[in-house]
Amino acid sequence: MGLLGGIKNMVMKILNIQPAAVTTINILEPLSYEANVLRNRLWYRGEPSELDQFFKQSVVDMVSRSRFWAAVPSAKLNIRKMHSGLPSIIADTLAKIVVKDLNTINFDKQDIEELWEEISEDNKFQKLLKKSIIETLVTGDGAFKITIDTDITEYPIIEYFGGENVDYTIQRGRIKEVIFYTDYNFKNKNYRLVETFGYGYIKNQLITDNGTEVPISTIPDTADLQDVSFKGNFMMAVPMKFYDSPKWDNRGKSIFDNKTDAFDGLDEVISQWIDAIRAGRVQKYIPEDLIPKDAGTGKLMEPNPFDNQFLKIGGSLQEDAKNEINIIQAQINYEAFIESYANALDMCLQGIISPSTLGIDLKKKDNAEAQREKEKTTLYTRGDIVDTLSEVLPMLLNTVLKANNTLAKKDPGDDEEISLDFGEYAAPDFENRVDTVGKAKLNGIMSIEQCVEQLYGDDWTDEEKAAEVERLKEEQGMIVADEPKVPDNPETNIEDSLGANLNG
Repeated sequence: MGLLGGIKNMVMKILNIQPAAVTTINILEPLSYEANVLRNRLWYRGEPSELDQFFKQSVVDMVSRSRFWAAVPSAKLNIRKMHSGLPSIIADTLAKIVVKDLNTINFDKQDIEELWEEISEDNKFQKLLKKSIIETLVTGDGAFKITIDTDITEYPIIEYFGGENVDYTIQRGRIKEVIFYTDYNFKNKNYRLVETFGYGYIKNQLITDNGTEVPISTIPDTADLQDVSFKGNFMMAVPMKFYDSPKWDNRGKSIFDNKTDAFDGLDEVISQWIDAIRAGRVQKYIPEDLIPKDAGTGKLMEPNPFDNQFLKIGGSLQEDAKNEINIIQAQINYEAFIESYANALDMCLQGIISPSTLGIDLKKKDNAEAQREKEKTTLYTRGDIVDTLSEVLPMLLNTVLKANNTLAKKDPGDDEEISLDFGEYAAPDFENRVDTVGKAKLNGIMSIEQCVEQLYGDDWTDEEKAAEVERLKEEQGMIVADEPKVPDNPETNIEDSLGANLNG
């Protein structure tokens, strides 16, 4: 035992420190992977009735029981539960930004580019790409499935399946198979088609609710499916995810994960706000003998909570009493509700998207530069999506081209060189660029060529920018002189020049 070990034991004996006992802590996950995906999908769907049913049925502990959407009111009390619709707005906006910024898909070969344009048009690829981004943001991951059906089209068919309908076979951290699930109902029985896409093959299975495998021809929708093998070391499926899940290995993370309490709190603030507005309407206290009566029956009119709300009071028998209608309106603290709404909204958007991206400006005083600074969170999220698409889309396009060659009974071929060109987001507008570039030019730190490039960038062709540079130089009186010629024999030419000058 060394000196340090002896000192350690001496300290323990002096302080009488007892080592901590090894204890087992059991933690029950509130939701399975499928239930977690369902919850995120319901947030995106944004139907209050569905949210209310889900959270009431998924209560497993005090945390889930205390949420606003899981609250069960008493029989005499009705709570109006409102949903903000914010989750769907976030996912749709992010997908719209990325798809809009995808300028071009570049190919090295012209014939390949023309072929892809035909396949893209046949599959409506722009809409499919937007859908795939939304599905991945909501469910956490998913996969493109490429199939061939000559009865429908002469081109490969591209589909996208969300996280709950996809599974993976992983070997040493690499995806070896992508498994797609499709549910069918035939004669009041549920069936699930399991399609396993691997390198060089596709296998099909049909199973029932209890997991029993039945012949693939059991239902008409799958009767014509057959197992397929093809040449080439590629898989007709391309998985995609933007973030890694901390809960489930090899699965993706939704942008709605860890935001359930924030969304729930925002909906509670909005619901309380609207409830306070409804409860704070003008109250009419009407003596019984002054209550309006039905013209036909003579009965007292019943109060209505919207257009004819009043409270009945009894008449007074005092000598000097006056029966009169009293109108009272409650005071609503709107500033407190607005502040609570702003704070709850911030918690929902933190780390995902900037409020200004959604058109939300709570301060109403920010200039253009401050607005662009607020876009940074959106830029980070957009950057993560763009980085993933820059890897996934070339892989997808190459897989589609190989599937097309397989359809034409050709060799799948090698991967093509494919690159994506994304534009800039939240870049300064033209007026601000003119101001910035103009100051740099006046200070002598930027050339005319660079000024034109910074102002017009990809909006102008190289010929248009060159013509603009030449025009600006002419207008500013810049003379472009020819390069002086250096004579082969400087001494002889100098003497000839001097002689010519003297003779002159």
